[in-house]
Amino acid sequence: MKKMKIVIVGGVAGGASAAVRARRLSETAEIIMLEKGSYVSFANCGLPYHIGGDIPKRESLVLKTPEDFQQRFKIDVRLQHEVLSIDTNAKTLQIKNALTGNIYTESWDRLLLSTGASPVVPPMPGIHQPGVFTLRSLSDMDNILAHIEHRHPQHATVVGGGFIGLEVMEALSHRGIAVTLLEQGTQVMAPVDAEMAEVLHQEIRRHNVDLRLRTGLMEIAQISGEDKLHITLNNDEALSTDMIVLAIGVKPELTLVRNAGLAIGQSGGIQVDEYMETSVPNIYAVGDVVETTEWVTSKPTLIPLAGPANRQGRIAAENMLGGKRRYPRSQGTAICKVFDYAIASVGLNEKALRRDNLCYEKVFVHAADHASYYPGSQPISLKLLFQPVSGTILGAQAVGKRGIDKAIDVLAVAQRAGLSVDDLENLEFAYAPPFNSARSVVNQIGMVASNVLHGGTRICHVDDIQQLDPERQILVDVRTPEELKNLGEFGLGLHIPLDELRQRINELPKNKEILIACQSGLRGHVAWRILSHFGFQARNLAGGYKTWLMVNASR
Repeated sequence: MKKMKIVIVGGVAGGASAAVRARRLSETAEIIMLEKGSYVSFANCGLPYHIGGDIPKRESLVLKTPEDFQQRFKIDVRLQHEVLSIDTNAKTLQIKNALTGNIYTESWDRLLLSTGASPVVPPMPGIHQPGVFTLRSLSDMDNILAHIEHRHPQHATVVGGGFIGLEVMEALSHRGIAVTLLEQGTQVMAPVDAEMAEVLHQEIRRHNVDLRLRTGLMEIAQISGEDKLHITLNNDEALSTDMIVLAIGVKPELTLVRNAGLAIGQSGGIQVDEYMETSVPNIYAVGDVVETTEWVTSKPTLIPLAGPANRQGRIAAENMLGGKRRYPRSQGTAICKVFDYAIASVGLNEKALRRDNLCYEKVFVHAADHASYYPGSQPISLKLLFQPVSGTILGAQAVGKRGIDKAIDVLAVAQRAGLSVDDLENLEFAYAPPFNSARSVVNQIGMVASNVLHGGTRICHVDDIQQLDPERQILVDVRTPEELKNLGEFGLGLHIPLDELRQRINELPKNKEILIACQSGLRGHVAWRILSHFGFQARNLAGGYKTWLMVNASR
């Protein structure tokens, strides 16, 4: 019986995981992995952390060498081998060995494409000047570090406020370099909503980064006689800098497949079926180069994350060897560290839900990452988006100093398992005061959402307060006088502390809807229960004054 020959184009998360999975499933298959770069398996997510010094040793980023793959898995890894073309009829590849210049042909029975994504480099004057960098590979990282070592830059400009941009911003700041961060949008971290990103804006500025929103790059020029770069911005302002790191985003690397007849999806990635097979039989694709299916809407999308790439590689390996394992939809679960804070998300945000005309409701919880009476607790803000009839979890976002990964990971599992908001309040978590609260933040947000779902409370949002009609509505702030003095006021409506509400109930008009507000939403809910028992029409501000501040600061 003829042994299977599997050729994998590209390493790192998708290709490398597919290669070793294929070997574990078949000892007889011939497995060849072609990588046009100098490294086949490296931690590209760790590159900014080596630049910043959190990962001190460069060799820590090299996960596996060709020798490792050969000795342990009997996989033939060929570095600096670029695939020039694919002949789908003959089942052959034309390959160039960059070390020798030799061009040769390799056949395959199953072909896996894991070519990844390349940085977006906009066509503009001066974009290829010395001192302008992207960060996607070890060589990119080496170039940045060499520039820092030899030029000793005092100022750097990072273009783009996504994952890579924020991580590079922090890394350069840790090295004592003054940083300007340019973001053409209205916020950093596009996967989260504006009010959650606002917490990051404050943290970024607290660390003396010059954050410029709604600001894009138009032109780069070398300053004559100096080692500086002159930047022209889209608002006609100018900026002088010692180095530029472009982190505008990535796009699927499709150079190889454009002439091979493989279908490209509407989102711009290689179109694959649920088995990771492309439109051409026996050719599979995984990772950042493929189009995947979004969890909530089942619409095609691009999700360039290491986790999905790794899992797709394993599934593709099994299917290339005769399996029929399906890859489920992608939730896009992600997290990013920004100085002392972390921000994470899963599923869809409000922007996406509105774009797709999906009906949703949102709730907020501002709590502590563990029992507040145990020393060292840190605040965490959690936002949950859900379907207002079924309680289906549509998305979630969290920001804070600790416990962010735990909250979003739990909600990601809940969403994938098909749990509703009702289920969240009954989840059991490990509890002791140093680690959690008796009602974890996930329990709490489940309780709030369940109350909304079943009519146990009625809520309003910041827009409702801002658009309050004094002819038919009134705002009642139930916080204490000390809170108003120390934390700030709404600037309208009545102030009746919660503990005085029953005694002062006659001060409230029965002919107006009462919009209730407290600091974080809990006391407002208690006030709503009291008022509803007395026959008032009322709604409670979701997330209270804390959410009010976040939303208004983001506008």
